[in-house]
Amino acid sequence: MRYHNYYPVDIVNGPGTRCTLFVSGCVHECPGCYNKSTWRLNSGQPFTDEMADRIIDDLNDTRIKRQGITLSGGDPLHPQNVSDILALVKRIRAECAGKDIWVWTGYRLDELSDAQKDVVDLINVLVDGKFVQDLKDPALIWRGSSNQVVHHLR
Repeated sequence: MRYHNYYPVDIVNGPGTRCTLFVSGCVHECPGCYNKSTWRLNSGQPFTDEMADRIIDDLNDTRIKRQGITLSGGDPLHPQNVSDILALVKRIRAECAGKDIWVWTGYRLDELSDAQKDVVDLINVLVDGKFVQDLKDPALIWRGSSNQVVHHLR
């Protein structure tokens, strides 16, 4: 997996203060997407064990309390990202007690593969659906267009 940006302290991409990881790779390529630079799988930089360790350390840092992590992109549930995202989510669940995990994806909940569902089974919130320019609504919270759904899973 590759990633474009990592914000160890973020107050924009989900509730509370959190960490946010923007991964590379998106098959949806939605017109009007605000993050087109993340579409190519080979863009950005490699996601390493050291980067995963940094995320865990940041989530457990008591100097800046974080509510959790946001995984966005690109698309964390892109088939080539799923195994690395699953490993990261499992580590967060095991090593970061009480932290929530939010995932944004262009896939709809009802069209996920078994591997993608394995990730979703471990997260708190899934924001699903492609961004649709004609349904864009700046008044929406945590989503860009009205077709997208915020699923509170746990």
